[in-house]
Amino acid sequence: MDDSVGGPTQLLRVRDLQATAVRCAQLEVDAGQCVALTGASGSGKTRLFRAIAELDPCQGVLTLQGKRREQFAAPHWRRQVMFVPAEPGWWAVQVLAHFYRAPDKSLLKQFGFADETLDWAIDRLSTGERQRLALARALVLEPRVLLLDEPTSALDDDNKRAVESILLDFVAAGGGIIFTTHEPEQIARMRASERRIEAGEVLPVKCCQ
Repeated sequence: MDDSVGGPTQLLRVRDLQATAVRCAQLEVDAGQCVALTGASGSGKTRLFRAIAELDPCQGVLTLQGKRREQFAAPHWRRQVMFVPAEPGWWAVQVLAHFYRAPDKSLLKQFGFADETLDWAIDRLSTGERQRLALARALVLEPRVLLLDEPTSALDDDNKRAVESILLDFVAAGGGIIFTTHEPEQIARMRASERRIEAGEVLPVKCCQ
């Protein structure tokens, strides 16, 4: 079988990835699956996500639904394999200017925002509100896979549970998520399988798993 072809439910497949200070022999996420990537701060989790999202150069075989990364235009790959950093970037004054496509009212409501939020200045928002808006901004583009770097790190418990519920709905609809967290309880709530990264290398899956 061609190594670029995955199974019928396989979304993202990573093989023999090598980038600056990070290596990953194998990492996969299927439709309807969550994978939690754990490891100490500085172990390479963010660098791995940036490489997978083609924001940093890397070598290796990456496929999305059996199609090699090289067959995608880079912007299209990044919208299908969407990286949301722990501290998202903001480059304009108005909230709406940061959305590639205007979100519908129901999506904003899910994240706890009123319609008029789009007209606000970005500096009016708290860190947690910006984190939630970054997730909404990603979901507007209907990605197949989300790469989430500590997606609830700035949220209180109520907002954390609300965001987890939205992400679980995304997974239930056939999406795939790889996220980083330092909370074992969150891994359980997200019903995620766990992979660990140490010193820039994603550890292999144990045979007993």
